[in-house]
Amino acid sequence: MPATADDVDAAYEPVSRVALRTPLERDVRLCEQTGADVWLKREDLQVVRSYKLRGAFHMISRLDDAERGRGLVAASAGNHAQGVAYAARALGAHARIYLPRTTPRQKRDRIATLGGDAVEVIVGGDTYDAASAAAYEDASRTGATIVPAFDHPDVIAGQGTVAREVGEQLGSAPDVVVVPVGGGGLVAGMAAWLAVRHPHTRIVGVEPSGAASMAAAMGKGVPVTLDEVDAFVDGAAVRRVGDHTWAVLEDLARRGRAVELVDVDAGTVSEEMLALFEVDGVIAEPAGALAAAALRVPGLVAPGESVVAVVSGGNHDVSRYAEVIERALVSRGVKHYWLVEFPQEPGALRRFLDEVLGPDDDITLFEYVKRHNRETGPALVGIELGSPDDLGGLVARLEDSPVRATKLSPDDPAFQFLV
Repeated sequence: MPATADDVDAAYEPVSRVALRTPLERDVRLCEQTGADVWLKREDLQVVRSYKLRGAFHMISRLDDAERGRGLVAASAGNHAQGVAYAARALGAHARIYLPRTTPRQKRDRIATLGGDAVEVIVGGDTYDAASAAAYEDASRTGATIVPAFDHPDVIAGQGTVAREVGEQLGSAPDVVVVPVGGGGLVAGMAAWLAVRHPHTRIVGVEPSGAASMAAAMGKGVPVTLDEVDAFVDGAAVRRVGDHTWAVLEDLARRGRAVELVDVDAGTVSEEMLALFEVDGVIAEPAGALAAAALRVPGLVAPGESVVAVVSGGNHDVSRYAEVIERALVSRGVKHYWLVEFPQEPGALRRFLDEVLGPDDDITLFEYVKRHNRETGPALVGIELGSPDDLGGLVARLEDSPVRATKLSPDDPAFQFLV
């Protein structure tokens, strides 16, 4: 086994020297929504705003002087880099951290602040894969030690300390633990510990619908590389899970203690991000809201069950909130887009406003495309409804009007240009 319950227990004391004992908070909104007793494990309040510090620190702390003296190398789009930066500085090591150019300036600055003189930030390449390739080339050329984001036994054990902390804080074994899944380090570590220390606890791993790489690996019986991933849930958008992380879940499944895997789409994640912010005062990044978003899946948890969901990260770029709001409105069924063919005659738009739109409907986008002929001209129209229940009336009025309207589906590839 790449990591065991004993490994997690051994990691607990050293990790506790630097990682905060993050709060375990009962969430009234989610309790009312599900009928269960729901608690949020607030890893977004960790010193680097995610659980990634636990794994990075544990691995680096276990290196010998020679390994640490050769320097550390890591690649990340944000959270892992912050964990490595903080750990390197705390342990007196030097780290070179490779970031893709797409990493926001806010995260770059945060990494530099956490690492200080102990960290060199190198930005290059347009994707995480390019940054990762550069990091491994560096390690091959210089002999530096790679610090993986998830695929290492010590990283898995360090991240698994979240489970033991939850057990101590709750004072009993929860019925269900809901964990976000990207590369699999957190779910592997927590599952390895819970399967032995609290074997009756049900473990649910939650992946983004557009990057369900662990489900693909479990289905194929070996880690596989996804052809495409949806990068919206960037902290969990992993093309291929780790060999070590998959091995933990595969072994548990073989022993009859399989982790249940579910996925949630970007719209559901966006809805939960807004609810966490507006109702609970929690600023979660998309990956951070992944576990809580899964509680929107009907029947995932039963009324009366004790449930712990891990809020895994709070490194959210506020400039993304416009996109989050848009995706949430579409997911709720109150935001819709049509391609409307307007008659090219005076008063056509006025009749559309007076006769088609309902009293609580609002046009949020109107872009005239081009004139095809003398009779009609198409426009892209975005409409926000007062309620999802108003859609039927709007569609009926459109059908009775002189305009021709084609509703754009969220499943259409062109829809990505609107949200």
